Amino acid sequence: MKSALVTGANKSIGFETARQLAKLGYFVYIGSRDKTKGLEAIEKLKAMGLKNVDCVQLDVTDINSIKCARQELEVKTKKLDILINNAGISGGFPQPATKVSIDTLRKVFETNFFGVVQVTQEFIELLKKAEQPRIVNVTTELSSLTNHSDPSWVYAQYKPAAYGPSKTALNAYTVMLAVELKEANFKVNCVCPGFTKTDFNNHMGHRKVEEAATAIVKYATIDKNGATGKFFNDEGEIAW
Repeated sequence: MKSALVTGANKSIGFETARQLAKLGYFVYIGSRDKTKGLEAIEKLKAMGLKNVDCVQLDVTDINSIKCARQELEVKTKKLDILINNAGISGGFPQPATKVSIDTLRKVFETNFFGVVQVTQEFIELLKKAEQPRIVNVTTELSSLTNHSDPSWVYAQYKPAAYGPSKTALNAYTVMLAVELKEANFKVNCVCPGFTKTDFNNHMGHRKVEEAATAIVKYATIDKNGATGKFFNDEGEIAW
């Protein structure tokens, strides 16, 4: 059975992504910073009839937690087919470029950028043991420099000077990772789930979590002819 690890998967888009992957037949490991919440998520999935799930305590900002999670998975599985770096924080909006605090910038980058790098590097050897490994880095249209360069772009109102750049950096890392791993049958892509109604944005979004997760799952299960090193949403490619 193929396996997948989804970080930040005890609720919202991460949870729905895990549910959809489990429904497709993957054995899904839910990464949760709070082990209790991870176990509660597992019980919910099992109540839906999905038994091919497990949870692992995983705080993407804590290298010791990441290493322990990797060691735990190495005992449970010989390989990892999919890694979905979903865990992230916004830092709170608005974040005007002239006023956003350095503390906010550091905190947001620690989770959204450095956390992804740490998790990816720690799990890369397990991924390399899969025949066609896949990595999806969950990003946002707020990371698009093209969008921000458009004065009429509606989402510029959020002034995401911490959150946006943290994901722009993630996008750049994704491209470099994709190039490095291309000859190893990896597909590595950025996926934007869209403005989804979740705790992340105080439920202001207009999309359902089911819709958001579908785009992530699509590129997490992309075939050997699929793209790599690209930036997508469920409508197609997004401009950097």
